[in-house]
Amino acid sequence: MARAKTESAKKALLNRVRRQRLKYIAILPSLVTIINGVCGFIAIVMASKASKVESGEFSYFALSGYLIFIAMIADMLDGRLARMSKNTSSFGGQLDSLCDVISFGVAPAFLMLEILQNKLASAGFAENHSLQRFVWLAAAVYVSCAAIRLARFNVENEEDESAHMSFIGLPSPAAAGVLASVVIFHQETVPGWDFILYFLPPLAFGTGILMVSRLRYPHLLNQYFKGRKPFEYLIRALLLLGLVVWRRQIACMLIFCGFAASSLVKWLYYKAIHRREHLAETVVNLEPEQQ
Repeated sequence: MARAKTESAKKALLNRVRRQRLKYIAILPSLVTIINGVCGFIAIVMASKASKVESGEFSYFALSGYLIFIAMIADMLDGRLARMSKNTSSFGGQLDSLCDVISFGVAPAFLMLEILQNKLASAGFAENHSLQRFVWLAAAVYVSCAAIRLARFNVENEEDESAHMSFIGLPSPAAAGVLASVVIFHQETVPGWDFILYFLPPLAFGTGILMVSRLRYPHLLNQYFKGRKPFEYLIRALLLLGLVVWRRQIACMLIFCGFAASSLVKWLYYKAIHRREHLAETVVNLEPEQQ
């Protein structure tokens, strides 16, 4: 009797596993998502090669940064394709987050680690273990926060298009863009200004904290480019496009750093205004008592 119950339980478990087995997926969005992950992997490989073959005007560090940007484009397209074709699924969301961990978590942190170790060694700080530990700690914090950010997004994400007007916390592609754009700016615009690279660890700490924060960031494409918008939006877009064409390295750094700081600045501003109003009300309430 007990054996029969055990066999029945095994059959029930096997049937449940078969029912949960994935049979169909959306091919095109999944391919674009995988391109995202592959670009992140190649960015890691290029950053690892940079310290060995860096020579002349060509920079493998900058190439690694551009591959992260290409991964961003793929990440932007896969979700859009899935929603347009009405093929959103839990599998697509999970695959997207796994690829994002590679492209926007591990790749930017590894790029920062490699370029700083290279510069510290050339500057004679290779034996400074405290500085080396600080750089490693910044990279580890950034990767951890990116993984937490993406796991939280998977839990809280809704497949409805109307739910994608803003993000809670700094999106991981924007955080990766901050680090990658600073590296590209240094490599292609001011390669002799090595002090710029020393801002990377604090930026990694800051963007990591912003990723796991509850600050609300706008979805730029959905809020500013979807549907009818005021005429001034077109002027802003043209000015931004002109800046990108004129100096793409400076433009990318300003765009990503400005976007990452925007919600934090707004939050601090509103907190300061609220505190000022609270103090003003307290003073008004105290004046009659003093009279």
